[in-house]
Amino acid sequence: MKNTTFRQVKVFETVARHLNYSRAAHELRMSQPGVSMHIRQLELHAGLPLFEQLGRRIYLTTAGEEMLRYSRAIIQQLKEADEALAALKGVRGGRLNIAVISAGDYFFPGLLAEFCRRHEKVTVRLSVNNREEILRQLDENTTDLTVLLRPPENRDLLAEAFAPQPHVIVAAPEHPLVRKRNIQLQALASEAFIVREQGSDTRLAMEELLAESHVKFNVTMEIKSTETIKQAVIAGMGVSFLSAHTIGRELELGRLAVLDVEGFPVMREWHIVHHKNKRLPPVAVAFKQFLLEEGATLIERLVGAPKRKARP
Repeated sequence: MKNTTFRQVKVFETVARHLNYSRAAHELRMSQPGVSMHIRQLELHAGLPLFEQLGRRIYLTTAGEEMLRYSRAIIQQLKEADEALAALKGVRGGRLNIAVISAGDYFFPGLLAEFCRRHEKVTVRLSVNNREEILRQLDENTTDLTVLLRPPENRDLLAEAFAPQPHVIVAAPEHPLVRKRNIQLQALASEAFIVREQGSDTRLAMEELLAESHVKFNVTMEIKSTETIKQAVIAGMGVSFLSAHTIGRELELGRLAVLDVEGFPVMREWHIVHHKNKRLPPVAVAFKQFLLEEGATLIERLVGAPKRKARP
């Protein structure tokens, strides 16, 4: 059967469906001799007769019934392939392949939900990881788009800011500093800080601030998980520098408090990143435009955005 053509399969399925050469020829817009020729060629490839004639009617042989089952499966597979490729040419039904750092885990599903509501049948492959893993995915071309806080220093990558990212210092509600106002950053130098791991976007934002302010924090614990850091702060083990987008629920429940520190919140920006030479599928282009045009507004609606405290 290796020399069988799709045209022969299609002609066979049509004849088998009608059990009539004339009707099959009419549907296929072929001559009846042309239909007969394709059937003969297919029977030669199969090495068995596919039809038998009794009187003026034709019937499928046992081999023909088997061939019909496989023919329909082949036709259906090619139809599905055609639909999938057609979907890649447009947003409808496309597949969005995107990765985001863990701080975005608190609002990003909401952005995806809104985008998918507007574009029917879009499917999403979302990866949530730390910065190092996401950059590796970019290098290996296993994701189309990535969302990072700090744009990579790589000329082959294009990074565009789409929304502000506020950072605050949080403590347990009973911490003595919660009642103080206009705290100077230097006054926090003796506090026990629980922070994200080296290389994470949150840690990099903190280190940039400390370098600008010439202040050094007393880091007593490094944890990869923002959720675990929050639990450690709630337990009274120290304070932390975190994205304000990650603590909304704890603030509502009164389990965490934001310290009133001069110059805070520290504002950074979310970036949408991809390779400059990457040929983004239409759905990725549409999602990128969606973030650039509406990302900031939607994130503020989803998680809120604390305003920077005015300096006296």
